[in-house]
Amino acid sequence: MSVTLNLFRLQQLDTRLDQVNARLNAIQTALENNAELQAAQKAQAAAEADLLKAEKALKHAEDESARQRIKLEQADSSLYSGHIHNPKELQDLQNDVAALKRQLATLEDAQLEAMLAIEEARSRFEAACTALTSTQGRVISQNSSLQSEHDDLLREAERLASQRNAVLPIIAPASLARYTSLRQEKRGNAVTTISDNTCDTCGALLTPGHAQAVRFSTEIVTCPSCGRILFSN
Repeated sequence: MSVTLNLFRLQQLDTRLDQVNARLNAIQTALENNAELQAAQKAQAAAEADLLKAEKALKHAEDESARQRIKLEQADSSLYSGHIHNPKELQDLQNDVAALKRQLATLEDAQLEAMLAIEEARSRFEAACTALTSTQGRVISQNSSLQSEHDDLLREAERLASQRNAVLPIIAPASLARYTSLRQEKRGNAVTTISDNTCDTCGALLTPGHAQAVRFSTEIVTCPSCGRILFSN
C-alpha cells in the first residue's frame, strides 16, 4: 500500500475530525450561552458568595465570643480568688466583670444573628442550586435535538480517533512529520487528488511524467505549484 494512500486516508479522518470537533464546540457554545442558564448560574454564584461571607462572619463572631468568655473567666477567677481585699479594687473588679458580661451578651447576640444569617444564606444557596439544576434540565430538554446531535458526534469522534490510531503506525515517521507540517501550513489540506493531470486544489497542470510518478511512485510526490502531496485515486 503506497504511502500517499495512507496519508490520504489519514487526511480524510483528520478532516472529518476537524468538522466534528468544530460542530461539537458550536453545540456546546449554544448550550452554554443560554441566557436563562447563565442567569441561574450567576444567581448560584452570588448565593454561594453570600454563604461564604456568612460563614466567615459566624466564625468571627464565635471567636470574639470565645475570647470574651476567657476574659470573663479570668476576671471572675480574680474576683473570687480571695487575694484582693481592698474594697475599691474589689468594686473596680466587680464593675469590670459586669462590663465584660454586658459585652459578652452583645457578642452572643451578634453570634446568634450570624447563625440566623448563615441559615438564611444556606437556604438561598440550596434554592439557587435547585433552580440551576432545574434550568439545566429545562435547557437540555429544550435543546434535545442539539443534545442528541452532540452525543452522536461524540460517538463519531471516538470512532474516527480509533481509525486514526490504526492508520498512524503504518506511516513512516518522516512521512507523518511532513504531512503534519503541510497540514498546518495549508490549513488542513496537506494531500490533494489529481484529475486529468491537474492538481485538484490549485489547478496546476502537471507534466505527463509528473502525473505518472504520482500514479506509480512509492515515494511522496508533491504539486510543483502549491507543494501539497499528490494522490491519484
